[in-house]
Amino acid sequence: MSEAQPVRFSKRRRLVAVCTTGVLALGALALSTNAQADSGPQHRITRPTAPSGPAPTLTLPKQAKQYSSKAAAGPLRYDPDGDGVLDQLYRGNNRHYYNSLATEDVDLGASSDGTLYKDVLTPGSLDGQGTGVLAVTNSGRLSYFRAGSFPNGGAQWTGTGWYVYNKLVATDDITGDGKPDIVARTPAGQLYLYEGTGSASAPFKSKVLIGPGWNQYDQLTSPGDMNGDGISDLVARKTDGTLYFYAGTGNASAPYAARVAIGPGWNAYNQLLGGGDGSLLARATNGALYFYRQNGAGGFAPKQGGGNNWNVELFAGAGANPAYGKKELYGLSTGGTLYWYYTNNNGTLAARQQVSDPGGWAGYTSFALASSLGDYGYADLLFRDGTNLWNLESDMSSPLATGWGGYNLILGPGDLNGDGKGDLLARDTSGNLYLYRGQGNGTALTGRLLVGPGWGAYNAIVGAGDFTGDGLADIVARTGDGTLYLYKGTGVSSRPFETRVKIGTGWNRYNKLASPGDMDGDGRADLLGVDASGNLFSYSSTGTGQFKAPVKQGPGWNGYSRLF
Repeated sequence: MSEAQPVRFSKRRRLVAVCTTGVLALGALALSTNAQADSGPQHRITRPTAPSGPAPTLTLPKQAKQYSSKAAAGPLRYDPDGDGVLDQLYRGNNRHYYNSLATEDVDLGASSDGTLYKDVLTPGSLDGQGTGVLAVTNSGRLSYFRAGSFPNGGAQWTGTGWYVYNKLVATDDITGDGKPDIVARTPAGQLYLYEGTGSASAPFKSKVLIGPGWNQYDQLTSPGDMNGDGISDLVARKTDGTLYFYAGTGNASAPYAARVAIGPGWNAYNQLLGGGDGSLLARATNGALYFYRQNGAGGFAPKQGGGNNWNVELFAGAGANPAYGKKELYGLSTGGTLYWYYTNNNGTLAARQQVSDPGGWAGYTSFALASSLGDYGYADLLFRDGTNLWNLESDMSSPLATGWGGYNLILGPGDLNGDGKGDLLARDTSGNLYLYRGQGNGTALTGRLLVGPGWGAYNAIVGAGDFTGDGLADIVARTGDGTLYLYKGTGVSSRPFETRVKIGTGWNRYNKLASPGDMDGDGRADLLGVDASGNLFSYSSTGTGQFKAPVKQGPGWNGYSRLF
């Protein structure tokens, strides 16, 4: 094992960190925020980089570029270059945001402070000064930028507490006052209207409840005016693939008419994007983008090709609940070398990258890849050295926690108490499971809460986000006989999981289970299993707490002692 001197990094900087050597062990249960790093030889992990892949191409039909919706209040929903043509904002795998214009893609760069926004939407002009961007962090900070200043200019307005919603949708003006509005949905399915005010300093009025039951949809987006009445409309998709049309009424007290079914088969797409001009873009898992023009009657004309290579990380205005916090996988080889894989958003993993010295982690066995503990958006690689718990995403000046000696499992499935901050689970040798609440910075935890006893019955507990489609973090747990159970998240500290639900049997065919987060770009966490022959299989989430049929990814995975 090669040695290097300790290096200090900002807590928001991506994985380039150092760790103390020694065999990982289990310790006591106290927390400390001021303990010092252990002395001794050091070695480092190299920062992995997401592969860029081929550049996406956009070939919309000519007539689509000429269409202008009567529902657009003032400027188009997103037109940063002011040419009267609707454009698309997206984020690539390199964390850079791009304007996809009519003739070129313009690189806007990454957020200079390291923030990775959970979701972005383009609401039009909230202040009459040209089109803008709304961007929300996982911790619930919603900011409004004018298009020319996103992502690194000054925000015109920032509000907090928006973590209570699993989906925000730009709707144009749906109340008839000429000002763009948005709607927001809670995990419980309550849909709220936020009317625009036209003021940058206070862009929204107080929320108004539209109604319950909107959690039956896994995609929710607004194409704009689909029926020619000058009022923006909404479309919603159920997990069975049926798409529904909600006509805008122009009435703030009841902004949408009763739903009308457009038709089945829309689950062929992992993202639906409302453009704002009445059209819909739909992305297939292979990255192909299709264009649907509104037919003037609340539906769509037959699809047309819209481009290729669109397996990008995030679209502005995408209809799925945004995935956040983990899109990656680590493998520890039997020789102690760490490798890293990035999810391609198409159901596959990119080629592995070696991120440690050969054999540099030999003897270490206690790792966890926690769904992001902060607004930097990437998973936190945790490990134990002696009784200290370290976070390689932090500056490594002190442990994340001390005295973690009684635990035989650590897991970071995401936000478990509904405050928008990633949390940890820890199981002790008696089978008791505890919740440690994160503070949103990746450097400290709040004291533990007992989830419950009896968790020693499971030989695997896995989680990396939302398996059920409600935007809340869930976990799955496997018993020794191969039965897999779902524990659906509640978002409540005192009872973070609902009663378990049996998913199926036969899962003991896998000697390793892991979740890389969202593999196929639909916003839901997926599962991976390695069988005795070393074959890797992926299970895509259906959004109902079940998984689709396994897909073989390839052989050779028995070269890893652990996946996380």
